[in-house]
Parts: sequence; structure tokens; C-alpha cells
Amino acid sequence: RDRIYEIVLIIGSIINMDLREDSVRLESLQATSRNMSSSSAFFSANQSPFFSPRSSTCQLSESTRSDAQCNSINFSADPPSSSSGIQVPECLADVGFSGFQKFDHVPSTTLVASGIRSSYDHMGDNGYNIPIAKHRKHMRNHDMSFSPVPISLSSNRRRSYDVYIGLHGRKPSLIRFTNWLRAELEVQGMTCFVSDRARFRNSRKHELRERAMDVSSFGVVILTRKSLRNPYTIEELRFFSSKKNLVPIYFDLRPGDCLVRDIVEKRGELWEKHGGDLWVLYGGLEKEWKEAVNGLVRVDEWKLEAQDGNWRDCILQAVTVLAMKLGRRSVLERLTKWRDMVDKEEFLFPQNENFIGRKKELSELEFILFGDITGESERDYFELKARSKRKNLTVGWSKSSSAEERHRASGSRKGKEPVIWKESEKEIEMQSFERQHYQRPKGGQSSRRKRSKKTVYGKGVACVTGDSGIGKTELLLEFAYRFHQRYKMVLWIGGESQYIRQNYLNLRSFLEVDVGVGNSIDKSRINSFEEQEEAAISRVRKELMRNIPFLVVIDNLESEKDWWDQKLVMDLLPRFGGETHILISTRLPCVMNLEPLKLSYLSGVEAMSLMQGSIKDYPIADIDALRIIEEKVGRLTLALAIVGSMLSELPINPSRLLDTINRMPSRDILWSGREVHLLRKNTFLLQLFEVCFSIFDHADGPGSLATRMVLVSGWFAPAAIPISLLSLAAHKVPKKHNGTQFWRKLLHSLTCGFSSSYSKRSEVEASSMLLRFNLARSSTKEGYFHFNELIKVYARKRGVTGAANAMVQAVASRGSLSLHSEHVWAACFLLFGFGNNPKVVELRVSELLCLVKQVILPLAIWTFVTFSRCGAALELLRVCTDALEAADQAFLTPVEKWLDKSLCWKPIQTNAQLNPYLWEELALSRATVLETRAKLMLRGGQFDIGDDLIRKAIFIRTSICGEDHPDTIAARETLSKLTRLLANVETHTSS
Repeated sequence: RDRIYEIVLIIGSIINMDLREDSVRLESLQATSRNMSSSSAFFSANQSPFFSPRSSTCQLSESTRSDAQCNSINFSADPPSSSSGIQVPECLADVGFSGFQKFDHVPSTTLVASGIRSSYDHMGDNGYNIPIAKHRKHMRNHDMSFSPVPISLSSNRRRSYDVYIGLHGRKPSLIRFTNWLRAELEVQGMTCFVSDRARFRNSRKHELRERAMDVSSFGVVILTRKSLRNPYTIEELRFFSSKKNLVPIYFDLRPGDCLVRDIVEKRGELWEKHGGDLWVLYGGLEKEWKEAVNGLVRVDEWKLEAQDGNWRDCILQAVTVLAMKLGRRSVLERLTKWRDMVDKEEFLFPQNENFIGRKKELSELEFILFGDITGESERDYFELKARSKRKNLTVGWSKSSSAEERHRASGSRKGKEPVIWKESEKEIEMQSFERQHYQRPKGGQSSRRKRSKKTVYGKGVACVTGDSGIGKTELLLEFAYRFHQRYKMVLWIGGESQYIRQNYLNLRSFLEVDVGVGNSIDKSRINSFEEQEEAAISRVRKELMRNIPFLVVIDNLESEKDWWDQKLVMDLLPRFGGETHILISTRLPCVMNLEPLKLSYLSGVEAMSLMQGSIKDYPIADIDALRIIEEKVGRLTLALAIVGSMLSELPINPSRLLDTINRMPSRDILWSGREVHLLRKNTFLLQLFEVCFSIFDHADGPGSLATRMVLVSGWFAPAAIPISLLSLAAHKVPKKHNGTQFWRKLLHSLTCGFSSSYSKRSEVEASSMLLRFNLARSSTKEGYFHFNELIKVYARKRGVTGAANAMVQAVASRGSLSLHSEHVWAACFLLFGFGNNPKVVELRVSELLCLVKQVILPLAIWTFVTFSRCGAALELLRVCTDALEAADQAFLTPVEKWLDKSLCWKPIQTNAQLNPYLWEELALSRATVLETRAKLMLRGGQFDIGDDLIRKAIFIRTSICGEDHPDTIAARETLSKLTRLLANVETHTSS
């Protein structure tokens, strides 16, 4: 008994010494991590119940779709994250992990790049944590039979995992891929344990990870060129192969590369450098190593390859295979549904098969977003490699951090240039330390400080700027098509200031997020309208900040501030540095203090190739004419494409086309505003547009449908326009005729039976003509068009009579909220004139009432309830109320008719007396709008305003319908509710 007692004391003292050593090491790690920004791969004790200093055992909760699931891979020396729920006994609770804090926004790639010294101080030359001899002895003694944790764990509280993911390496692309795979599996409800076992030196932690391997249903091993010399990867391959649950993923090599003879004999381009006697580095026996590598050949069912261009497909295939083997049928159904949605709605435009040039710009965008260049783009990339790379940038602190900390970080490492975030209520921007300098004053002027902008590489945000028609959208589209496999999905957002917030919230369907007002941030009280809007934006933003990468493309960003409430567009975006990347195109010279990529013109050879098309044998005179046209159109890519299409579609040579454009008379247009600056100075481009219209009119008669479709397109929203809706609006635009009104009516009566089929045929022909001449571009949505902003601006400034009115009437008759919400909003802007914008369209009272009933009220309620855009919905109802009140005042104004002037005894009448039914309908519509506004005020806690609105509605309904009418009774019930809530608020305030 005494002998056993002495042995127990000796073992206890050894364990305590080991734990004290770990505690000291981890305390130093805490000190180095304390000043990092707000995101990390680490988990605090509060967020992960892995450790509890007061409980003997603790068990993690089931993996759910939360922030903890989608944090970066846990490569540090701390225990596994919330998805790694191994129970730890009380004796391990004193190691000192409770001091770690959760950093919200620094990705795992940053931690890997910067390095954690305390985890690697004792690593050998080969980069592995245990000596080769010790590992060989361990392998021989255990022969792949993993020993259990030497502490008794309750069998009924042990937890298993669906998937164990093993990897080796610090390459940012490998970390990004693994983060994505893990997050995707956890989103689909599969529990994961992720580990790079070569980065741990503590034997207890190795035993914990061996236990995780033992209790996992499947083992996913991500293989790279360095994996076959890693002893832990070989162990994982042997272990899971013996259990017949190995799922290998070949990351930067192929299954055909993993042949033992080629590796040993250094055969082939790959193994000439990386091959040889790898079992020596492995630390085990040659036979064991060969068995592990040969085991990959026998895994015929799962051959998953994650090459540079198929990340998305590989991850989805891995999730599908694992879900199928685990019997998760619901996962398979969700993935099938998601794939169908992506195939139909991921891209707005089809890929441009005739895309020319821009190789350097594409490579620079890749470098800015990812921090490195891979694949074929590496050959085309020369100049930018000399610039400061991402490794020379560190994430710093906000302005609230002490100057001492900033000085310590900026001065401790020579050559480092920290980047900080400046955040306030008015501005959120990123800037670099010590990048500000003073310009020497000239001519006695006072000196003024200039802030230099800096491109931040590898932070996941890039901005492209340039004139309209230069090819910004084409560049972003080509980049998205080339690199879409690196993202789960490409999310396209129109950046026009009036529509950007709605476009952002439209991402809810792709991200599977509910942004309706029913999901209040605090259901115990009534949230304000601003809080509800911020909560909706936050839910979308939160989904974009997970470890699942998305590419958010903001096309044609008009302003850094939102049009509705002047808030920064930056508030919508996920924080830079995460897995989601932001790609912006704009005409602004600078966005968010980032240096944009200035898009220049195509080279002379590229421009000539775009204009020539398939015809390459023009004589010298025609080549000179093409060069003149290129200069006169300002080298705009849009104009060059139109010229190329005209030469391809028409029997005309470049010299004759140049003469035709020069002779085309230009229209007298009153130019005003910043948006028309480019058109004002480029009259040749306007003449080119007019030549296109003349060609359309020559083919289809004066005022052809194609011409009218272009002219009416300027009044639609920037989104894709349905061809049927565009054609309907174009038919409502007056067409020029030389005949009299009588003959036109007679011709219409004779051909009314054939008008439908002819209209359909004419619509198809006009659409085809617009596409062939590059005045419109097709959409991935069948039956939709897109028009360039330059063409739409010219269409508006050309001032065709009735075009705006025709657009509003077409939307009112056939517009759909779910399909054409942007165009319905555009019609409202034309009709009511929000803010300082003037009214463009005047409707008759009967048309206005029909529009309010069928369009305005449904749009306001749908916007409020479905998207939580409370301010926009309430503003729409307010301007609608003003329009109805103005119409009511016009009805009450006395009118005179020339037939009644002789009857001096007859009193002067009003429109209300002349049209009593119409006036009553107008008043009741105003009451309905007022009641709707009052009910919405209930949802935002503005009871006093709602009380005033509902009383006005009750007065109108009582006057017209009477007190016993059901609508009047319903309005009184709303008033009672408002009065009761208002009294409660006053009582609470007074107390």
C-alpha cells in the first residue's frame, strides 16, 4: 500500500510539473495575442464549454449554425473548438486556457502567416514536433492502435464526430479551402474535428486528437505535396484505411501522382523535387509508409481533386458523398435545390466569349483580393510583384488604442507598416500609419496636408474605377467567371444609390436569411424603425462573415453614402479580411480611402481587333478610318463594340461608315448634371447612336419599335428589363406618322385582328436587332435585357414625348412586385419625385387611384414586411398621401365651363360636384393610405404620429361611409389600440 502511494505521489508531481510548464507557455501566448484585432481562431472559455474550472467533466453542445461553428480552424495549442467536443477531466482545467479571448475578425490565414512562436520553439529541422527516433519507437510499440486518453472518461458522455479533417501546412489557400470545407459541413449539420497534428508538441493534446480520430465516422485527409513526408498524415492514412472510412482530397496533386515507385525514384516533374526516401522524414518503417501510400490507390470510390479551378465542385462533392454515407437525405435535397438556384441566378450576364485584353488588370485584381497569384495568371504577372505584399501589412488598432501600443507594434519590427481601422458614426475607413505627408506650399499658399491612398493586398476588397463605357462591368464579369470556383457563389449587387440597399437585402434568398420585421432584435419590446432596418442588414452581413467564401460584386457604385438616409455603404459590407471578398466598380475617383484600379483604354491592337471582328483584310484606307473612329469615340469599349457590330451586320466599309457618322446631324440637347459630362464633350458618340436609330427606322419604318425600346429604356431602373414590359412601354410611346388621324384609325380597325401576332413578331425582331448592334446585352434570365448607363442617359436627355409616362403605365398594368420590384420603384420615383427630385410624370386622377390601389400600397407593405425597409416604405406612403391631397384640392377648386357663362344664375361648380363618385373614391383611397401608415407606425413605436393619422382616416370614412361601416369600425379599433399604447407610454414616462 505504501509503495503504491509513493508511486501515485511521483506521478502526480510529474503531471503538475507538465501542467505548470504548459500554463507558463500559454500565458506567454496570451500576452502576444492580447493586442490582435477582433477575430481569431481561438475560443474563449465562455464561448466554448470545453474547459470548466469548477466541473469534473464538460461536454460541448451539438454543432449548430452559429458563429462558433464557422470560426477559423483551430491550429493553436488550445483544445478543439466548439465543434470538437471531447470531454476533459478536471485535472486539465488548470492549464490556463480561460485567459484566451475570442477575436472576431482575424482569419486563420493571418495567424498562420504571422506565426505563433510559443507553439514551434522546440520543433526540429524537419518541421515536426517530435524526434524521429521517438516517433519510430511510438509507431512500433502501438502499431497504429491509438491509445486512449489516460484518464477515465464516462462512456455514456463520450462524443463522436461525423467527420475528422486532417491537413498539414500553412499555405493560405490550403487554410482557406479547409475553413470552407469545415464550415460547409457544419452548416449542413455534420459535426467536424479539424486538426493539423504536426503543430502540437504536447503528448496529451496528441492523445486527444487520436481519440477524435477514433470516434469519427469518416476521416477526410487533405493531401498536398508535403503531406507524404508528414508522419501524422501517414498515420491518418493508415488508420482510416484500416477502418475503410478514408476520404482523401488531393489538394495540389492528383491521384495519379501518388505512386510509390515514382515517389521513391523521383520520377516526373513533381517528384524530382519533392520525392525520394520520404519514409525517413516520416519517421516510421519503409513498409508502413508504402502501405499508407498504396492505400490511396485502393480508395476507388472517392477521388476528390481540389485543383485551382474546381474548389466549389470539390467541396460540394465531398459534402454530398459524406451526407450520402451518413444517411442525411435532407442534406442531399438542400444541395440539389441550391445547385439549381445557382445555375439560374448566379450571374446577371452570360460570359463574353469575345472578351479582349485586360490580362494585367485581371492578375492585379487576383493579387489584391487573394494576396498571391496562381495558375495561368502567374505568367502574365510581372510588375506588381515588386510592390509591397500582404506579409508587410499587419492589422492594427482603432483610434481608441493607446499610443504606446501602436508605437510598440509599429517600431518593434522594421519594415512593417501597420494598417488600422478608423471607425466613427460618420466614417469607417482603412488607412495606413505614417503614410501622410505635407506638400510644400507654392506661391505663398498655406500648406495643406495630403493623405495618400494605399492598395491593401490580400484583404479581400478591390475597387475598379473608370469612365462609363470603358469596360468596368465586363472586367468584373470576366473575373467572376474565371474565379467563381473559389467562392460558394457570386452575389451581384447594383450599386446605384437609390437601389443599393434593396439590392443588398435581395441577397436574403441566396443566403437563406429571413430579414422580415418578424425577426426583431428584441421581441420583449417594440423596436424602432432604425433598429429593425439595422437588424435586417446585420443578418445578411453576418452570413457573409462566416468562413464560407462569397464574392460580392457591387457594380456601378454611385456614392459612398446611401441615398435614403445618408449612411455609409460601408455599413452594409462585411469587414475586410474575411473569407468573403468585395469587388467594386465605380466612376468615383476614390472609394473608402482605398486606391482603386484605374481602368485605362484598350491597346491599339486590342481596339482594332474589337472593331474589325471577323474581317481582318481591310485595306490601308479602311484601317486609317478605323483609327480615326477609335479616336473620335474616345476609345470607349462600348463604342468600339458598336462599330464592330455595324461593320459585321451591314454591307459597309469603315471609310463609308466614318463618312456616314460625320454627316449625321446632332440633336440640340440641354445638357446638365455630372452624369452627362462624357456625352456633352463627345458629339461623335451621339452621332453614332443616331446612326443606329436611323438603321432601325430604315428597316422597320419611322419610329421603329427597336428605336422606341431604346428611348424608353432610360426611364427604367438599372436592373434587367423584361422584354415584354419594355415592348409594352415602347408601344405606348407615340409613333411618328405622315398620315391623318382618320387614316390611322381606319388602318388600326382593319388590322386589329392581326395586331397581336404582328406585335409579337415585331418584338422578337426588335430585340434581336438591339442585341446584334450591341445597344443592349442579353441577361442570364430568359427574356430580359440590360442597357449600358451611357445609352440610358442619352435616351433620357433626348427627351422623347411620353416616354416616361409610357414606362409608368406599362409598369402599372403588368408590373410584378416579386419579379420587377426595381422597376416599380422607378415608376414611383417618376410619379412622386422623392426628396429634391422633380416629378416627371403627371397622371389623371383615375389613373392615379388605380396605381395607388394596385401598385403603391402593395409595394409599401411588401417592402416594410419582407425586407424591413421601414424608412423607404413610410416615405413612399407619405409622398403618396401628398399626391392624393393635391388631387383632392384640385377637385375642390371651382371650375367654369364656357357653356355655363350665359347662365348667370347658375352657381360655379367644383370637380367634386361634377364627378362625385370619383371624388369619393379619391377620398377613400386617401383614408386607406392614412390607415396603412398608422398601422405601420404601430410596428415602430411611433404611437403619437399613428394616432393623428388614424383620426384623419376615421373622419374621412365617417363623412363618406358613415359610423357603422365595417371600414370605419376597423379604423376605430386601430385608434383604440393606439390610444391604449400611447397612454401606457405616457404612464411609463411620467413614473
